[in-house]
Amino acid sequence: MTAATEMPATPGRPRVGLFVTCLADIYRPNVGLAAVALLEQADCSVEVPQAQTCCGQPSYNNGDLAGAAKTARHTIEAFEEFDYVVVPSGSCAGMLRDYPRLFASESGWRQRAEAMAGKTHELISFLTDVRGMAAVQASFGRVVTYHDSCHGLRALRIKEQPRRLLASVDGLELREMGDSEVCCGFGGTFCVKYPEISGRMVADKAAAITATGADVVLGGDLGCLLNIAGRLGREGGGVHVYHVAEVLAGIADVPGLGDPPGSGGEPR
Repeated sequence: MTAATEMPATPGRPRVGLFVTCLADIYRPNVGLAAVALLEQADCSVEVPQAQTCCGQPSYNNGDLAGAAKTARHTIEAFEEFDYVVVPSGSCAGMLRDYPRLFASESGWRQRAEAMAGKTHELISFLTDVRGMAAVQASFGRVVTYHDSCHGLRALRIKEQPRRLLASVDGLELREMGDSEVCCGFGGTFCVKYPEISGRMVADKAAAITATGADVVLGGDLGCLLNIAGRLGREGGGVHVYHVAEVLAGIADVPGLGDPPGSGGEPR
């Protein structure tokens, strides 16, 4: 997602900086478009700073704290002018909220990082908990199930919020999977360092999804969804994978993650 979307701010209308995330920018720009649409529905002025890059989590998780701090400084400078920073990912939002840890010995940057952390929110949580959105105007006549990502669930306490909005989507039926809160095995570099364990975890997740009989699985983190889509695709089960924002914004009329181009998201 390369072009910024801007709407003039008005009194009482918050100015939101959208942190698109690397995975959305590279693999699923439709998630960024969905986020913009939903934020505009919530009466926000939305901008996508062109200077943004990675949240710094890969460096942070691998012990490169200097590299993570460098990325954090760049991100803070790109976003600190906004009223809110909104992220369509619990994982990346959690990282932005962790920035103060990187500046324990730098009081100036720590204060700036704390200010950034205090106004950073995951997309769905922001819509429901901050902007008070209780329903969306969207339709999706499919049976879906929902995967709770680790960072969103445990770090940001996101569980009920996406389900609340999904309940307002016309035609959608939600079937909860067993162990929806269990990790899918992605974990960023975890899946690279421990491929056998990761493979077993995502196999269990795919089995839980298939057992629901749903033909679509939704989630709020593209890392999880790419991992799940890869496994489901290899198993040939015919389950489509979408970010929850795409459904809530009414733009899930494109192929799901890993679907053949031109499939339009229709059941295989």
